[in-house]
Amino acid sequence: MKGTMEKREQNLELTIENVKKMLSTMNYGSITLVIQDNVVVQIERNEKIRLK
Repeated sequence: MKGTMEKREQNLELTIENVKKMLSTMNYGSITLVIQDNVVVQIERNEKIRLK
């Protein structure tokens, strides 16, 4: 049980770090988290580029 909780904590920390990096380089768009069995398994980035 303890190992599973540690893996979930590590998964959450890794997810947060990746989302922070994505947010710092995006101006417009969305970030989607794909979750399976209470674990983030994929992070999708959909960025829009606005032409003026």
